[in-house]
Amino acid sequence: MPAFVPRPFRTAGRLLAALAAVVAVAVVFLASIVLTDGAGSGLVAWSVALGVAVVAALWRGRRRAGRARSAPLVPVAVAAALTLSVCVPTVPTARRFPPALPFVATQHWNLATGSRVAVYHYPPSGTGPRHPVPLVYLNGGPVRGISLLDHRFLRLLAAAGYDVYTYEQAGGGRSDLLPMERYTISRSVRDLAAFVDRLGEGRADVLGFSSGAVVLTRALADPDAAARLHRAVIAEPGPMDGPTARLTGHLGRPSARGLAPAPAGPRSTTTPRYAVGLGLMRLGLLTPDTGLIGQAEGDNAFTATDLGSDTASDYCARDAHRIPVEDTPRNFSFSPAASLRVQRTVQDSPSIAPRLGRSRVPAMLMLAECSSQVRRWETAVLAADPAIRRTQYLPGVGHHMWNGLDHNDQRALAVVTAFLQDRPAPLPDYPTRHDIAAFLDAGR
Repeated sequence: MPAFVPRPFRTAGRLLAALAAVVAVAVVFLASIVLTDGAGSGLVAWSVALGVAVVAALWRGRRRAGRARSAPLVPVAVAAALTLSVCVPTVPTARRFPPALPFVATQHWNLATGSRVAVYHYPPSGTGPRHPVPLVYLNGGPVRGISLLDHRFLRLLAAAGYDVYTYEQAGGGRSDLLPMERYTISRSVRDLAAFVDRLGEGRADVLGFSSGAVVLTRALADPDAAARLHRAVIAEPGPMDGPTARLTGHLGRPSARGLAPAPAGPRSTTTPRYAVGLGLMRLGLLTPDTGLIGQAEGDNAFTATDLGSDTASDYCARDAHRIPVEDTPRNFSFSPAASLRVQRTVQDSPSIAPRLGRSRVPAMLMLAECSSQVRRWETAVLAADPAIRRTQYLPGVGHHMWNGLDHNDQRALAVVTAFLQDRPAPLPDYPTRHDIAAFLDAGR
C-alpha cells in the first residue's frame, strides 16, 4: 500500500485482506466438504483447504523479508482453527437411546424385515366394552420418537376400550438404527405389515399421523400390506408419492409459524459442525449417509429446539402463545439424516394412485383447519382412494390435532372411535370426493 495512505486506512486494509483470506479458506473448505461428501469427518476437506491456503500464503509472501514473509500465514491459521471445529464431534458418536418411560414398558421386537423396533402396549383400561380388533398407531416424523403428547392420546384410546399398540419406526426413538441406504418408504410399509403379523391377532386397525399417514396410505396401495389392515385412519398425510410431492398450492388456515415465541433450549445448529453438516444435508449438497456426521451422532446432536418453527406450524395462529410442550429433552429423538432419506424415496417414487384406486380397506381422512400440509397432498389421497368412507375436517386445530388444548383430544377421540366402530360421524362428512374442487377454491 502506498506510503502516503494514512496509517488507520493501511491497518483497515490489512484487516480486510486478512478477513478475505479467512473467508476464502472457509469457501474452499465448504466446497471440498461437498465434493468429498464430508469424508473422514470432514478432515479430508480440511486438509485440502489448508494445503491450498498454505501454498497461496507462501506464494503471496515470497518477495517479502523477515516476519513479513510469514504474515500471510496468520489468517490461514485462524481459518484452519475455525474450519477444524466443523470436523470435531461435540456429542457422542455412538447412539444414546432415550431412557425408559415411567408410565409404559418398552419392549423390543425383532420384525421379519430385520428391523428391531421399540414397542409400547396400552391394553384396554376403561369400564366400557372391549374392541376385538387391535389398534396400531404410526407416529409422524419420519424416523422420530413418539412424543409424550402422542402417548397421552394413546392412553385415551385405551381408556375407550381399544387394545393399542405403537412402535417407533426403525431408527427413531428407542428402536435400533438401520444402515442409511435401508431407510426407504417401502421398508416402512414392510415393517408395518411385519408388525401386524407379529401381533398375531389377524388384521388390525391403523391410525397413521403425518408421515405415519403416508406409510399407511402406501400400505393401502400395497395388496400384501393391505391384507393385514381392517380399517385405516389417515390423519393429516404428507405427499404419498413423487407426483403428489410436486403439487403446490395453499396450506390450511394460518398457523402459529412465525408468531410463536422462539422455544428455549440448546440447538444443534449453534455448533459449527452441525450447522454446516445438517444445513448442507437439508440443501441436498450432502447425502444422508455423508462421512461428515454419522447417523448416530446426528441423532444425538439434534434437539427439540431445532424443530421449533416446525412445531409452531402444527398449531393455529390463535394458539401461538399457548403452544403446549410436546415432549421432554430426555424423551425427544429425531434422526435428521434418516428422515431426509425416507422423504427422498417418497419424492422419487412413481405414482401410487392406480394401485390405491383398487383399495378396499375402509378408510377415513382427517384434516385440520390450520393444517401445515399442502392441501392438494391431502385431497390427492381422497381423490385416489375409493374406499375412503368419510372425511372429518376438524375446526380450531392445527396439524397436531390431539394437542391437549381445550377439548381437542376428546374431539379427535370421538372422530376416530366413531369411524372404527362404524357409528355416525360427530362432524359433517366434508370435504367429500365431489367437494374437492370447491374445497380447494375456497382456500380451506
